[in-house]
Amino acid sequence: PPFLLVDRIFYIDDTTVAGIKNVTMNEPFFVGHFPEEPVMPGVLIVEAMAQCCGMLVLRNIPDPEHYSTYFMKIDGVKFKRKVVPGDTLHFEVQLLEPIRRGVAVVEGKAFVGETLACEATMMAQIVKNKE
Repeated sequence: PPFLLVDRIFYIDDTTVAGIKNVTMNEPFFVGHFPEEPVMPGVLIVEAMAQCCGMLVLRNIPDPEHYSTYFMKIDGVKFKRKVVPGDTLHFEVQLLEPIRRGVAVVEGKAFVGETLACEATMMAQIVKNKE
């Protein structure tokens, strides 16, 4: 099964997707990051935003299970707040421009409550999987 970080998508349209991740102490990455003061790794927050991006850009493709999205570029990543067990991450990802030649440019934000925890601009390539 795929490694999904997003628990649920609760809104999606042609240009925007919103999802949720309930961060619990049972997450395997908390074992070593950090044992005395657990913090969700920033790279996994960015990955969760990228997974939301994938759901957004593949929603209008026939047979989306035959496609994947791959990072081409990540810019302007900023971490504004630690994410710890008990937090609920709310992701908002929106297209910044129309998808051209299978390339999507999106802005992703992750919030805990009303507080911005992370933001990034990402570029992803939509690629047909090898059969």
